[in-house]
Amino acid sequence: MCGIAGLFDTRGRRDFDRELMRRMNDVQFHRGPDEGGYHFEPGAALAHRRLSIIDLATGQQPLFNEDGSVAVVFNGEIYNFQELVPELEALGHVFHTRSDTEVIVHAWEAWGEDCVGRFRGMFAFALYDRNREILFLARDRLAVKPLFYALLDDGTLAFGSELKVLLQHPAFRRTLDPLAVEEYFALGYVAEPRTIFTGAKKLGAGETLCVRRGRSLPEPRQYWDVRFTLDNRLSLADAVDELTARLRESIRLRMIAEVPLGAFLSGGVDSSAVVATMAGLSQEPVNTCSISFDNPLFDEAEFARQVAERYRTRHYVETVKSDDFDLIDTLAALYDEPYADSSAIPTYRVCQLARKRVTVALSGDGGDESFGGYRRYRSHLMEQRWRDHLPHGLRRPVFGLLGRMYPKADWAPRPLRAKTTFQALARDAVEAYFHSVSILRGDLRRRLFSADFRRQLGGYDALEVFRRHAGNARTDDPLALIQYLDLKTYLVGDINTKVDRASMAHSLEVREPLMDHELVEWLATLPSALKIQGNEGKYLLKKALEPLLPHGVLYRPKKGFAVPLAQWFRGPLARRVREVVLGDRLAATGMFDRAFLQHLVDAHQSGARDYSSPLWTVMMFDAFLRNLEAGAPGVARAAESVPA
Repeated sequence: MCGIAGLFDTRGRRDFDRELMRRMNDVQFHRGPDEGGYHFEPGAALAHRRLSIIDLATGQQPLFNEDGSVAVVFNGEIYNFQELVPELEALGHVFHTRSDTEVIVHAWEAWGEDCVGRFRGMFAFALYDRNREILFLARDRLAVKPLFYALLDDGTLAFGSELKVLLQHPAFRRTLDPLAVEEYFALGYVAEPRTIFTGAKKLGAGETLCVRRGRSLPEPRQYWDVRFTLDNRLSLADAVDELTARLRESIRLRMIAEVPLGAFLSGGVDSSAVVATMAGLSQEPVNTCSISFDNPLFDEAEFARQVAERYRTRHYVETVKSDDFDLIDTLAALYDEPYADSSAIPTYRVCQLARKRVTVALSGDGGDESFGGYRRYRSHLMEQRWRDHLPHGLRRPVFGLLGRMYPKADWAPRPLRAKTTFQALARDAVEAYFHSVSILRGDLRRRLFSADFRRQLGGYDALEVFRRHAGNARTDDPLALIQYLDLKTYLVGDINTKVDRASMAHSLEVREPLMDHELVEWLATLPSALKIQGNEGKYLLKKALEPLLPHGVLYRPKKGFAVPLAQWFRGPLARRVREVVLGDRLAATGMFDRAFLQHLVDAHQSGARDYSSPLWTVMMFDAFLRNLEAGAPGVARAAESVPA
């Protein structure tokens, strides 16, 4: 895994400041501590930080074609590069390394912008073609690897693997985007293509950006999207056989490395599936890493131990204490923009543990989205059956009224917490699903924001992110629709962001076999009944794993990678929560209604309500502002960054 950075003059051929380029590259040193490389020529500058995984001796970057006219900097892995080499050699291309990076420059020469369609892997790269005067940026299909870019006022296009790269440029404007703030408080992250800054964007999943000197900046081009056809009529037995073969192939490809390799093992179905398959493909015991919690309500270490013992792995475990909240400031520095998934804490710790043993770790990320594993999927399907039987004209007024009148009952048994269900039944499918995954739902966000900030939003609602993607889903199947929405939003903006920053903080490469695009495409052809059957999620995956894993691992309630926020905020962090949420920094932004912030703190700490997720989201926004003040040149006060 690596970090990339660069500058491209869209108007001419200026020489770029070499010291500036070094600062941009050094700020992401953690992404590639093994080597650093640069290329400078009139109109372009490329930089690279390398974490050596494949072709340790000759895989340095930037890397060039035969005559030096095409240069590339690359972050990720092209798993099928060995298959592409003979095809490119037959076209006359000469290879000088054994690295997957060199495939990119020759594939560009052979197939132009369509080269990305030939790559199987996770990647973000920038390619400069001097003869064509083109900068070509690309990101993998499921956005496993990040890529940020900004067009500056002088016509310079700056790009990098992390936002902190762009923040090093003195011409980059640090104005906060109000619409991004709205998205953050709804989702816990800023959704692609937006960033927290108005002047920067994320390249989206399965997108390329081809910038030609002398022309205006084009819109990104989408070269891939998943389509849920649901038309593959395999029997269950045949689907199990094919899934098993596809999992083995995906995992085999991701076990190619010239450095120590292992896997995360949480004790859940997905990571256990990866470890069981790896064990069947490896001559040596698999290295596995787990985090245990000293709070038994959050601990899954026993299930991880069962899998480790069954496959005789070299199993390493570390315990995370229930008061492991000292990472708040560290996380703000890692993520560069507000990010509110509290499972970033144990993810950081398991990456820290893994790096002591291995350089590459396989994960089970992406399984819930493609196999239908989230509990919220089953709840949504149940509610959708009600929506399908009642006309919208009746549902909205009747259930809307019930949703407003029914008391919020966090303390009650789940069947009695009807307020959320009533609210969901009053909405259409997309709005209901958005409502179910929002950290602060629409009514709470309206109360959170000040009147002045609501005017800045101009009526914008983060729901529009889901509406936009739903318009491209091309399916009316209830499960397929929300799977598509998660693949476009939650997987990209939350899961992949979390794992990339946490792993790169420790110079660890994480590979994701359940996000192999060919596997994802195949699963999207299967009927939804093979994913959720009755009250059982991941039905097909569990059936395929029955010969490999204990019944107790496969068919137990899902816990997730959670931390005890509610307890922290009423106990050891109670004072800090009050000082931060009601402090001067947030007040100075003018964004928030202080009376509602007071309500969040008081109601939570009294035990009247569980506002732990909203409070964590507010605290991480404050941590972002504090990090921006401390680390970004030219930023004096957060309030000065907020547009009037």
